Amino acid sequence: MKLLQKDIEKDNAGQVTLVPEEAEDMWHTYNLLQVGDSLRASTIRKVQTESATGSVGSSRVRTTLTLCVETIDFDTQACRLRVKGTNLEENQFVKMGAYHTIELELNRKFTLAKKSWDSVVLDRIEQACDPSQKADVAAVVMQEGLANIVLVTSAMTLLRAKVEVTIPRKRKGSCSQHEKALERFYEAVMQAILRHINFDVVKCILVGSPGFVKDQFISYMFKEAVRQDNKLLLENRPKFMLVHSSSGHKYSLKVVQTVFSTCNPQAAGEVKALEDFYKMLQHEPNRAFYGVAHVEKAADALAVDTLLISDKLFRHQDVPTRSRYVRLVDSVRDNGGTLCFYCHLELTQLGGVAAILRFPMADLSEPEDDSSSDED
Repeated sequence: MKLLQKDIEKDNAGQVTLVPEEAEDMWHTYNLLQVGDSLRASTIRKVQTESATGSVGSSRVRTTLTLCVETIDFDTQACRLRVKGTNLEENQFVKMGAYHTIELELNRKFTLAKKSWDSVVLDRIEQACDPSQKADVAAVVMQEGLANIVLVTSAMTLLRAKVEVTIPRKRKGSCSQHEKALERFYEAVMQAILRHINFDVVKCILVGSPGFVKDQFISYMFKEAVRQDNKLLLENRPKFMLVHSSSGHKYSLKVVQTVFSTCNPQAAGEVKALEDFYKMLQHEPNRAFYGVAHVEKAADALAVDTLLISDKLFRHQDVPTRSRYVRLVDSVRDNGGTLCFYCHLELTQLGGVAAILRFPMADLSEPEDDSSSDED
């Protein structure tokens, strides 16, 4: 993400102009947008024209619109972001108040205006524009006949290719069909790796599978690399690392934790913090709090050493609820605590918020049911 302009007043109102440069930037933009924001961007509008003879035709024109955001739709697989709202500035093609949907595009700037820019959103912009936060880790999870190739970043996992090849079963006295199909499968996976992984950027490629599929694939790939004199693969052989995964489906990407802990120091700290929380909850429960009400009380007592909080909470459309989580984050940061933001399923089971405390606190009575602690 490229930051072109940042104009924020003392009352925290203002606007920023950004250019999304890669697919992950759409994810960051999705997390920046809220209902009620103002979004200005280039878009395509279908307009009707009437000729001098009275015949009516239609054409598609490119124009720039400013919308008051009402709905936000993000496709996680295609990394496409569509924003629907009403037009705030009339032009020759679109009347004031007319509905329109803008699909944000890579390498086209947009301007986002908010009545209040909180610290979490500003941190998100800083993270998105940090060149060190790029997808420098790739993973290939596979089983016989199925492989998924993904890029792993600190914020999300991007599916780049899916390879499926039907593998016939071995038959008594003849395995030739099975072996030929496996070779076709391995060849397709190798070509997908060459097509979708930029070896100039990626520092580590994890290959995971149940059993020995990964070992057989790596053996095949580098034999072919030698035969074909593929210098790109041969020069980058040290970047490949074999790990275990339960299957070839992308939902079995437990290897992501291995990716984080071996190749991404920041994310490694987040994984370790989550593990430390569960250990603390088991052995010293008075130093492991979860649920927004309990964690807020710990923060008020300056007891929070590490705050673990779900990204989803900051997409809450209710402004007072969102502000509550922002105040919690600011309080922990101001008092020297460590912040870890997660998309992990485990935190949803903890109400989206958990904390490791500096010192034990007495058991707190169960707080009243608070709907604001539910994730959006």
